[in-house]
Amino acid sequence: MQAWRVHRNGEPGEVMRREEVDRPTPGDGQVLLKVRAANINFPDALLCRGHYQVRPPLPFTPGVEICGETEDGRRVIATPSLPYGGLAEYVVAGEAAVLPAPDALDDAEAAALHIGYQTGWFGLHRRAALQQGETLLVHAAAGGVGSAAVQLGKAAGAKVVGVVGGAEKAAVARALGCDAVIDRHADDIVAAVKEFTGGRGADVVYDPVGGDAYAKSAKCVAFEGRIVVVGFASGDIPAPALNHALVKNYSIMGLHWGLYDRKDPGAVRRCHETLTGYAAKGLIKPLVSDRVAFEDAAAAVQRVADGTTTGRLVVLPAPTEGTAR
Repeated sequence: MQAWRVHRNGEPGEVMRREEVDRPTPGDGQVLLKVRAANINFPDALLCRGHYQVRPPLPFTPGVEICGETEDGRRVIATPSLPYGGLAEYVVAGEAAVLPAPDALDDAEAAALHIGYQTGWFGLHRRAALQQGETLLVHAAAGGVGSAAVQLGKAAGAKVVGVVGGAEKAAVARALGCDAVIDRHADDIVAAVKEFTGGRGADVVYDPVGGDAYAKSAKCVAFEGRIVVVGFASGDIPAPALNHALVKNYSIMGLHWGLYDRKDPGAVRRCHETLTGYAAKGLIKPLVSDRVAFEDAAAAVQRVADGTTTGRLVVLPAPTEGTAR
């Protein structure tokens, strides 16, 4: 079969190589899946760089999220078991973690549902207890993670303020339904949030960026507000001033969705049922900005690494004739 593999750590566009390899063999409790679509996540770039919290043995195939097909023809979503990631024709995945793909979503959309929307739902509801009518501030609102949070915030009845970088991304955030959009290149984030909220500030902040985004969030979070730390796409991990949290009465919450996958898989399945219902009602729909040919996968992962994309890039499978062995 065809697969993209990484033999040394570095930038995705430099270290990913398309190769002919054997199909992976499922182990105990695993299932073999044919890949129908593979969503690219920022962790795929970190895996290539060797900067992710999980470091699979070299060589490995990136791709942490797919829509696939079981041997009996069922359409499913899964997180492949590394080192056999989703940028390949076939993957193996833990059988217990394989979930039905929502009928309301096509393959590319289904491939982009699981990690981003699960992270958003657990962050906004289980951690921050977002309430109807509250103000939700979402950083990187036009990106893959941020766009999911925007849609989930609107589904919860919140007023959503999206922060983006540039006019093109601002247009995407407005189309997603943001009640207000702040261009960090041109606007004062703190002043804009306070103006929108009548001086109160944001009740919940969803931050997958870190760095300056976190610093600005701490200045415009409301009394008893909640800052949900989802990631550090900026590359800058902030060091919060806890005296500031004490004086302003706000909470700083971490969200690592993978822990729920390991420690409370029942909650993950219940969340998937909720998300499937949302999709059926049209409340959420992954923003797939580009459906990428298999041969262009390395360039697509590099685009995500560089932060130049909006929504999700999804890689479609390679032709299979004569490639499996």
